[in-house]
Amino acid sequence: MVKECNQEKLALTCTCTYEVCHRKGKCCECVAYHRRRNEVPGCFFPPSVERTYDRSYRRFIQACQER
Repeated sequence: MVKECNQEKLALTCTCTYEVCHRKGKCCECVAYHRRRNEVPGCFFPPSVERTYDRSYRRFIQACQER
């Protein structure tokens, strides 16, 4: 069963700090965008790393190892 995407609710809880992003609350678009760029969406990072806007696979793996 596929649930409807509640973009308004997701936009309120989105942890991305890039305020001008037009994909806030549109998780499918966000994931697709970052995947095309060989990146990981910001919501996968801890807040301190997310704020650096380094969405690289390398930084994601490093952040996971730091936990």
